[in-house]
Amino acid sequence: MNYRHAYHAGNFADVFKHIVLTRAVEYLKRKGKPFRVIDTHAGTGFYDLSSDEAQKTGEWRDGIGKLVEAMVPTEALSLIAPYLDIVARFNPGGGVRFYPGSPTIARELLRGQDRL
Repeated sequence: MNYRHAYHAGNFADVFKHIVLTRAVEYLKRKGKPFRVIDTHAGTGFYDLSSDEAQKTGEWRDGIGKLVEAMVPTEALSLIAPYLDIVARFNPGGGVRFYPGSPTIARELLRGQDRL
């Protein structure tokens, strides 16, 4: 099987996985002790959703594309805000052209004493 994540980056499953990753890292940070994130199946750390690969499938439109435009209830927004903040950092002009992968999301969340 030939799998290239650039065709699927930002799809609904990717968004779900990255929200769970964000929540898990935020939970681990509640303790003062350092920790290490090991992702054995991470793709690259960054995706351009205007690339030929991402445009060919357009899967990101039903994932992160919908989420950034959605009216998210306040209760849910508080749970996913750290994730959305990271996505927004890579898209300072608004919208979503650039999408961070798992390694980038983890790196953005880690403290100085934590490791990736």
